[in-house]
Amino acid sequence: MQKIPLTVRGAELLKQELQRLKSIERPAIIEAIAEARTHGDLSENAEYEAAKEKQGFIEGRISELENKLSIAHIIDPTEIHAEGKIVFGSTVALEDLENETQVRYQIVGDDEADLKDNKISISSPIARALIGKEEGDIAEVQAPGGIREYEVIEVLYI
Repeated sequence: MQKIPLTVRGAELLKQELQRLKSIERPAIIEAIAEARTHGDLSENAEYEAAKEKQGFIEGRISELENKLSIAHIIDPTEIHAEGKIVFGSTVALEDLENETQVRYQIVGDDEADLKDNKISISSPIARALIGKEEGDIAEVQAPGGIREYEVIEVLYI
């Protein structure tokens, strides 16, 4: 079975979601199903059907999170010794050579990726182009509008 890379923070967030689902969401939906059953005929009970559907979603998500955490390979970016190379967990400062704007991204697992938080997935085209690069290197990224070039300004392990 293939390991799923996660940062320490990403693993913690998944654990928190799992805990919330098990301790808050699951008991609440069980109570909602019990309440809906008291309303009579289940075949025509929309509340019951909605509660059962939500229960299926919650149980599926619990199972998914437990599986991901069981096969997770947790990587602490502060303990990486990659000698300046961009690797999983690295935070990189880049300059777009076309418009001279700078951006900063952390390369994280698929479940942690959030562009609003400047976290990009290890499987994204830009992350794949950056892996192995060092400060001063140019990374060519195949974007929908054509090839974009980024210069690596800084590599951090934070």
